[in-house]
Amino acid sequence: MTWSPESWRSKTANQQPVYSNQSALDAAIARLNQLPPLVTSWEIHSLRQQLAEAEQGRAFVLQGGDCSESIDDCSTDSIVRNLKVLMQMSFVLTYGTKKQIIRIGRIAGQYAKPRSSSEETRGEVTLPVYRGDIINRSGFTKTEREPDPTLLLRGYEHAALTLNFIRALSAGGFADLHHPENWEMEFAKDSPRGKQYHSMVESITNSLQFMEKVLGTGIIASRGVEYFTSHEALHLTYEQAQTRTVPRRTGWYNLSTHFPWIGNRTRELEGAHLEYCRGIQNPIGVKVDAMIDGDELVELTKILNPQNEPGRITLIHRMGASKIEQQLPRLIEAIQSNDRRVLWVADPMHGNTFATDSGKKTRDFGQIVSELQSAFKVHTACGSRLGGVHLELTGENVTECVGGASQLTESDLDRAYKSAVDPRLNYDQAMEIAFSISDQIKSQNGNQK
Repeated sequence: MTWSPESWRSKTANQQPVYSNQSALDAAIARLNQLPPLVTSWEIHSLRQQLAEAEQGRAFVLQGGDCSESIDDCSTDSIVRNLKVLMQMSFVLTYGTKKQIIRIGRIAGQYAKPRSSSEETRGEVTLPVYRGDIINRSGFTKTEREPDPTLLLRGYEHAALTLNFIRALSAGGFADLHHPENWEMEFAKDSPRGKQYHSMVESITNSLQFMEKVLGTGIIASRGVEYFTSHEALHLTYEQAQTRTVPRRTGWYNLSTHFPWIGNRTRELEGAHLEYCRGIQNPIGVKVDAMIDGDELVELTKILNPQNEPGRITLIHRMGASKIEQQLPRLIEAIQSNDRRVLWVADPMHGNTFATDSGKKTRDFGQIVSELQSAFKVHTACGSRLGGVHLELTGENVTECVGGASQLTESDLDRAYKSAVDPRLNYDQAMEIAFSISDQIKSQNGNQK
């Protein structure tokens, strides 16, 4: 079948909204087709090259951010907080692993979410489920839950505002190692990992100052940082509207994000999402759980990467702490026995979600850490390599996941539970994860010497 940006329409497209006003949808898409791209093809190729380095163990991916961005929360404080926690985490990982850290935010476009049911019932009222701010609204009224085409434009606009601010911060010295105080969180100064982090910062800063004294010049490379964006390529009509060719390059690019991924609920071999993603030049992530068959996984990589190119496919496994050691080895073996080139990344969040007695979704921090530790263990035992981590987190001081050094319990969840969809790690928990990963990689490196 010949690929085009709209060839996915001949396939079954799951998790898509149903709009009642087709003319309004057509008008919104026509406008999106005319608007400037959010990212560039050379940024996309830069990321592909770096992901190829991660495949070889010379880099490590830190992908994190909101489960689902909120248009109303697009603010200076929110963006800066999320950047700060990713910067601090990557600082810890760089210091501990001595590797390049590839920073990929779930940001500037993560406005749509797959749902397990198309409807939600409260009492005697049943309405369409909330699918993210680019589709409908979280309030529980018929008007708010009706898919609204104008939200596609609002999502694009807020993604553009977010990305513009991120680029300005990155280019303007926000990531300058000379000024790590730029990344401080006022509520995190007395956090459990605070002293360890600040000791690390002091060590790096002193070393930097010493080297500059010796060299007699500033180290310019320490003043900036690359930061890539990602979101689930779920709403295919929206993704198609930003899919374009560019001068002096062959092929089509999704220019709404650097790194789109296919979710676990939409990765069918004959599905529309695989059909769309197989034709774009972006690196592609694919979420896989314990239910996927090894042969199916291999076929999936062949569809998305027929030339077996490095940096093209990232497999993001989301098994659950209780299943990963039993289920992941067979998938690794399938990939290895067929000589498929992939980057393995662990998502320890989605397989460890559960509901409290009151019905609130949460995750246990101990299970998250356990799955990460098992992921390193399994990859090492199989002669494979874990090349990154995919997390839902925030720089806000939320109480959405139980456990961690702060020992959050289910009774703490109502204190600061802000997510409209899935629970996220807060600052303390995210930093604990960073130190845990750093320790795992250092231990591996030590054992290999």
